[in-house]
Amino acid sequence: MLGVHSNEELNRTVRIGSAGMKGRMNRRTVMQSGAAAGLAALWSPAPRAGIGDVPRSEYGFATTADEVVAGLDLSGKTALITGCNSGLGYESMRVMAARGAHVIGTARTQAKAAEACASVAGRTTPLVCELADFDAVVACARQVQALDVPIDILLCNAGIMALPKLEQVNGIEKQFVVNHLGHFLLTRHLLPQIVAAPAARIVVLSSIGYRNAPEAGIQFDNLSGERDYRPFTAYGQSKLANALFSRELSRRYADAGIASNAVHPGMVATNLGRYITGKPRDPDAPLRKGFKTPEQGAATQVYVAADPRLAGFSGYYFEDCNPVEPDGPHMADDALALRLWQVSEELTAAHLF
Repeated sequence: MLGVHSNEELNRTVRIGSAGMKGRMNRRTVMQSGAAAGLAALWSPAPRAGIGDVPRSEYGFATTADEVVAGLDLSGKTALITGCNSGLGYESMRVMAARGAHVIGTARTQAKAAEACASVAGRTTPLVCELADFDAVVACARQVQALDVPIDILLCNAGIMALPKLEQVNGIEKQFVVNHLGHFLLTRHLLPQIVAAPAARIVVLSSIGYRNAPEAGIQFDNLSGERDYRPFTAYGQSKLANALFSRELSRRYADAGIASNAVHPGMVATNLGRYITGKPRDPDAPLRKGFKTPEQGAATQVYVAADPRLAGFSGYYFEDCNPVEPDGPHMADDALALRLWQVSEELTAAHLF
């Protein structure tokens, strides 16, 4: 059950930061961080502005990530991007580093992260973060904490899609673990550093694939995936979970100055579909109709992470660099988002503190 935390629980959260970061955090800040999740559930933040009040951009389907940051100076900002070694994560890292941001790029192995970071201009720090391994996620978070810097941008980008056969991690369907639970755990550990940044932004990569989620939205009684496993249904559930996680983050941390939004990048020609084809994408293959290049696909997440016009706007879902109202009953279901948070806490409890 969620509830107000004791002094000991607050002190334990302070200890998850590095020594320098701890020195910059007072009790009020910690109360707004990950340790106060139970208290945050009792808050009643101001209602979100209507979608019509969210600034609309001049960008669209074919806009590239380079175009959305043209003229921006990201010097002094630190961004953490998961899945930096290929596709949308790599392109996001490349353009943000080129505009002056310090990018912490994570990949499944140190070698992949280091190779990707070394190939782009600008300041980067490679780290390993295997999202399917909660011990590895916590180890990554501790390395980030040791850097002793506020996190201005957290881009939860990495993911897997449509595993042809059921795979599980500790009894939980793997797409739900990698796409949602791994990012949930990483974000919770980094919240003190995110709160420490002025006007921090969290961007969670969802997908229009949320439409393929089960009729109930999240099948809490079938997170193992063992009952009637279907690759795209499981993927859709994980992408719905991404959007609901972002929505609940927005609700809980509105008073802490954190903006959290979810994005659909479009159908993008990357290696994400390797489980469907059985092989990596041929970079020389012609682009299929309706698909974006990685440069175009990364535009929305980079726009939401960096465009100054979106300062203070939180709890929305973006496609083609503009806010949209998602279909169906689940994406705006705050009760479902709260339950997902609570269940996610239970599933990661041994690794939260």
